[in-house]
Amino acid sequence: MLQSNSIKEKIIMGKYAIIDIGGSQLKVEPGKFYDIRRFTSNLDTLGFNKQISINRILLVHDEAVIKIGSPWLSNAVVKGRLLHSCSKKKLVIQKISCKKKKQKIFGYRESMVRLVIDSISLSDPKTKTN
Repeated sequence: MLQSNSIKEKIIMGKYAIIDIGGSQLKVEPGKFYDIRRFTSNLDTLGFNKQISINRILLVHDEAVIKIGSPWLSNAVVKGRLLHSCSKKKLVIQKISCKKKKQKIFGYRESMVRLVIDSISLSDPKTKTN
């Protein structure tokens, strides 16, 4: 029982951020993988395994400091890399007209991009670099 409490404390005290990407909000941590849907239409020009920075950050939790943006934090940056494109499991949609004995089946697979978070940084707003 004592071990489970210490594990929970370590998870709570970790560094994480809540970002707005792909039309949804994600809780991200450094070193973890995430599948982002509706990321961008021009992935060929952006390329894979390249560093990207995300500026739409809603919240940053760093050790004992919690910063909340309104709506976004201006002095926080999440850096990550795009690994590869992937797709979700296929959804099979079936439409049936009962009295007409008509049936229509079609499927849908959503394309996604796998993203790994490298770092979450929160700079001091008083410090300016020229």
